[in-house]
Amino acid sequence: MPSILNLPGLQFFERGWLSANNILLTDSESATLIDSGYVSHQDQTVALIAHALNGRPLDRLVNTHLHSDHCGGNAILQTQYPALKTFIPPGEAAAVQIWKESALSYEPTGQLCPQFKFDGLLEAGQTLRLANLDWQVMAAPGHDPHSVILFEPAHKILISADALWANGFGVVFPELEGISAFQEVADTLDLIESLQAEWVIPGHGAIFQDIDAALSNARKKLDGFVQNPEKHARYGAKVLLKYKLLELHQVEKSAFMKWATGIRYIQALHTMHASHLQVSEWVEELLLDLERSKALLFNKTAPETMIVNL
Repeated sequence: MPSILNLPGLQFFERGWLSANNILLTDSESATLIDSGYVSHQDQTVALIAHALNGRPLDRLVNTHLHSDHCGGNAILQTQYPALKTFIPPGEAAAVQIWKESALSYEPTGQLCPQFKFDGLLEAGQTLRLANLDWQVMAAPGHDPHSVILFEPAHKILISADALWANGFGVVFPELEGISAFQEVADTLDLIESLQAEWVIPGHGAIFQDIDAALSNARKKLDGFVQNPEKHARYGAKVLLKYKLLELHQVEKSAFMKWATGIRYIQALHTMHASHLQVSEWVEELLLDLERSKALLFNKTAPETMIVNL
């Protein structure tokens, strides 16, 4: 079976954490980028896209959802390509319009995203003509209540964002605020299964074809969270902590503790699942978990300095 990487007009950029993957879709009419990565990688994103475009402009930018790792490069791309049109899912359009970070995910997670504008909405039920292919826009709530996925039925290609990875799915962010969303994750996995895709381009990780195995992994992971919500709470909190550590590379523990204990999602998770401890004690527990898993190290010459272990 030929690889989708050989399809004319489709270029895939697998990014490491902190950034989500990027997909560039080009034809004679337009060049469209799906998701733009995290702000700390923005210069690399601009260079990757400019090299791939080889002198032609970027016409459209489409965000599957508005987490910082998917839209952190929006602002610089809008500066780089002044005629660029940006399309976002409608759920957070009002917050983007007035740039209210507390209503977006950036303030609650302690992550960064420069202000950007949008020109249109990415509505479920739309069909986008990209790279001479018709991509169906579908709602995919769960990881994010406003997320969408894109499906191309002729070649059975799914751009799954963070709704499905080879080894699971993204943190279920509504649950971090006490909003039930595990059933939405299950429903989105059922939707993905019904599409019978042959190729999945995920938000993180390599393109994969073993969709049955990925769905099985995701459902097993979801069942574990449903049976033990505290497990998801600890997982989500550790993802937030590690993400910031990846951004900083190294940081004094005291400064990091001050940041972590002030983050709204960390505070909410602590209140819901670990109120018998002080929030600082709970964060210490989570950091010890990360150290045991070798996700972070303490600098031997400066014991109060934490270093992320990539």
